[in-house]
Amino acid sequence: MTTTPFHKAMAWIDAENAQDPNQETFQSQSYSKELLYSNRMFERLLNFEPNASQEIQIAAKAQHICRWKITRESYPMDRVGYLKWREDLKKFHAKTTASILEKAGYSEPFIARVSFLIEKKLLKKDAETQLLEDVICLVFLEYYLNPFVQKHDKEKLKNIILKTWNKMSENGHTEALKIKYSYENLELIKESLGL
Repeated sequence: MTTTPFHKAMAWIDAENAQDPNQETFQSQSYSKELLYSNRMFERLLNFEPNASQEIQIAAKAQHICRWKITRESYPMDRVGYLKWREDLKKFHAKTTASILEKAGYSEPFIARVSFLIEKKLLKKDAETQLLEDVICLVFLEYYLNPFVQKHDKEKLKNIILKTWNKMSENGHTEALKIKYSYENLELIKESLGL
C-alpha cells in the first residue's frame, strides 16, 4: 500500500497530538485534548468545504499541534501577555507542522503555504485563511462555548460571542446558525448579536 505524503503528515500530526497529557471526555470516552480538537477541526472543515485543498486540510488538523507545550501561565496574566502567548503559539504550531511536512516530503512552497494559513495571515483578504478562521469559530461555538458559559459572566460572554462572530464570513454565519445549541446558549447568541 502506498502511503502518500498527505497520509504520512496527517498520521504524524495525530501522533504528536495524541501525546497531550490533558484529557477531555466526550460521549463517555476519554481523548487527548488536542487530538480531539484536531479531529473536530478536520471534520468541520470537510463538512463546511468538501473541496478544501490539502494545504488547508493540514492547517486545520495542525491548528493546535502540541499546544500544551507552551502554557498560558508562562506569560504575564494580562492582555499583553495573552496576545504574546497567542502570537508565539501560532509560530510554534507553524514551525512544528513545517518540520513534519518536510519529513513527509512536501515542497518548500507547499510548506510555506501551510505555515501562512496556520499563522492566519491576511484574514478577511485570503479566502483560505478566512475559511480556516470560520472553521475555528464554528468548532468553538459547537464544542467549546459551553465550558465558557460556565466560567464567565454574561457581559463577558456576549463580548466573546460578538468577537467570534465578527471574525467570520457570511457563509460562516449561516453555518453557525445551523449548530444545535442548548436553548440558553442560543438565546445568549441571539442577544449578543441583537437578533
